[in-house]
Amino acid sequence: MSQIGRKELKFAISIPEYHILIHKLKWLMTRDEHAGRDGKYHIRSAYFDNMDDRILTEKKEGYLNRDKYRVRIYNLSTSVIHLERKSKRNNQTFKTKCPLTRKEYEAIRRGETEWMEDDMRPLIRDLHGEMTRRLIKPVAVVDYEREAYTYPYGNVRITFDQNIRTSLRNTAMFDRNLPMVPVMEEPLIILEVKFDEYIPDMIKYALQAVDTRTEAYSKYQLSRMFG
Repeated sequence: MSQIGRKELKFAISIPEYHILIHKLKWLMTRDEHAGRDGKYHIRSAYFDNMDDRILTEKKEGYLNRDKYRVRIYNLSTSVIHLERKSKRNNQTFKTKCPLTRKEYEAIRRGETEWMEDDMRPLIRDLHGEMTRRLIKPVAVVDYEREAYTYPYGNVRITFDQNIRTSLRNTAMFDRNLPMVPVMEEPLIILEVKFDEYIPDMIKYALQAVDTRTEAYSKYQLSRMFG
């Protein structure tokens, strides 16, 4: 089955801009159903790269075609674990994911990958190929709090990510006491706008309330600024 690519815009905004935008969006969009009472949920991801930081370099240099692998959990729970591949093809973003177990991730982290070659999940086999050819492996864990809103027309999803932290190359992502450090000196928030073909005018007008000229780094790129 062919995937439908989505467009993605990413900006760094200030705390006051965040509050202005939230005040507007909460009347236009629907809050993400997975959010807690405070409207947020916690995301932790382990990102893959190789010794030469090839994936990081491709991101920094703006390659039009690139892939990024990560393992993701929510609210520090092991009930839902996903292996994800985020692919960039020209100006469109594609995401593929499949379930993974904690035991499987720990095996991958130790370099025990023989079982992956004939796995029934295509994404597992693809990751095995990348680990074999490009020697990628988990290199960093990134934490953050997310607040998300959706709008059906245009399939728009707007997220606000804050308190972004990294593990400095420690990849024990299931350790609740994993030492983490902030990745941003200023208290900025990463605003992401994802959509299919268009952004409805009412949301465009709301976004004009903030300065969207400052394009944000990816959270993985921010995490690797520390080593």
